[in-house]
Amino acid sequence: MTLPKETLLRAYRQMKTIREFEERAHAEIMNGQIPGFTHLYTGQEANAVGVCEHLSDADTIISTHRGHGHCIAKGADVIGMMKELWGSSEGLCKGKGGSMHVADFEKGILGANGIVAGGPPISVGSALAAKIRGNTNVAVSFSGDGSVNQGTCFEAMNLAVVLQVPAIFVIENNYYSEHTNISYAVGCDDLKARTEAFGFPVFVADGADFFAVYEAAGKAIAHARAGKEPAGVFAEQGRYHGHFVGDPQHYRGAGELDDLRKNHDCLKNFRARMLQTGELGSEELDAVDAEVMALIDRAVAEAKAAPRPTPEQVEQDVYITYGA
Repeated sequence: MTLPKETLLRAYRQMKTIREFEERAHAEIMNGQIPGFTHLYTGQEANAVGVCEHLSDADTIISTHRGHGHCIAKGADVIGMMKELWGSSEGLCKGKGGSMHVADFEKGILGANGIVAGGPPISVGSALAAKIRGNTNVAVSFSGDGSVNQGTCFEAMNLAVVLQVPAIFVIENNYYSEHTNISYAVGCDDLKARTEAFGFPVFVADGADFFAVYEAAGKAIAHARAGKEPAGVFAEQGRYHGHFVGDPQHYRGAGELDDLRKNHDCLKNFRARMLQTGELGSEELDAVDAEVMALIDRAVAEAKAAPRPTPEQVEQDVYITYGA
């Protein structure tokens, strides 16, 4: 697969931004700067970027409790997201959403969702809206491997087929549903076949390879746009951190995390491929790294200095009043 240089640079920048956003968030949570539960996406960056590179602002995504990466990949303002984690009234959701409920409707981000498999039904609704309006928009739901045992996920998949709507179900298998390995939690060894049984095509990708995810997602999204029909993407890649920040991860095997970071890293793989093909040079990639680090430093500095919500704002942006 050959992609334009600007696409390659954008994809690398997005993956690097997600990685550094998450690692900095981890550090700030551990030193007590950011309150509340946070679930980090580190290691799975290629999934979000590989999918969202095919989407426009008019397309919608809905995320999970591990949603920072999806939102950044879809175009959410990084500084606004960092302010949201800090609980600032200048955050994307005015400090009322926090880590697990980041949303930006102008970018087609319907929100992160703290409920496992809470997103697919909402995404089917968005896909139905696209069909009724007669446009070519698609709706993407990101879910973890834990979602594939939830009734809401199965019901959404079935309804998408019944209604024939352009919904794309992206299942990210990071091997653990919270703390339970997929080998124990799922009674079927072939999740692709189980999902295809609902009646739509599913494309599988290595989540440590941006190009593999980009290709699989491209096929699924093209299928949905062309025929107004659902499709699926299965991407496998382990997360580098625990289920939540502070998770002791006693369920991990010896050497598992070291192996993930050393041998299953989408950024390392992307760099290696670019240097091998000569499509991008090390100086160009290093320049992106420097730009991203400067952005993250700025985001943290602004978030720390940003105003907090006031008591007078408690009833603002909570309910919508529709005119007659």
